[in-house]
Amino acid sequence: MLDHVGFSVADLKAARRFYEKALAPLGIMLIYDISAEQTDGEAYLGFGEDQKPYFWIGTGKSKGRLHVAFLAKDRETVDRFYEAAIKAGGKDNGAPGLRPHYHKHYYGAFALDPDGNNIEAVCHSPA
Repeated sequence: MLDHVGFSVADLKAARRFYEKALAPLGIMLIYDISAEQTDGEAYLGFGEDQKPYFWIGTGKSKGRLHVAFLAKDRETVDRFYEAAIKAGGKDNGAPGLRPHYHKHYYGAFALDPDGNNIEAVCHSPA
């Protein structure tokens, strides 16, 4: 089981605006906002649920495009994630739909964040 994932972004303010809007339909909210003054010069934002952050972004040199998949409770939530991500400034990287090459119930949607990272919401349940 994945506990958390994190990566650097080029513009923390732009990334914050994107993720706060794009992740809201999934019930994932900003939990921690750690300033550069609180660390050794790097700022971090921790997103998650129930006071448990498991998705972190921060300042620093980006190490390339990443892929992160968030579990959605149903297909409608996948659709809402995609719409929110695009409205928040994300770029389409795969509209909501079945991806039977993974398995017959794999329903996902993909958006590129402001740094080009591939962000996905996926539901594994039947319709």
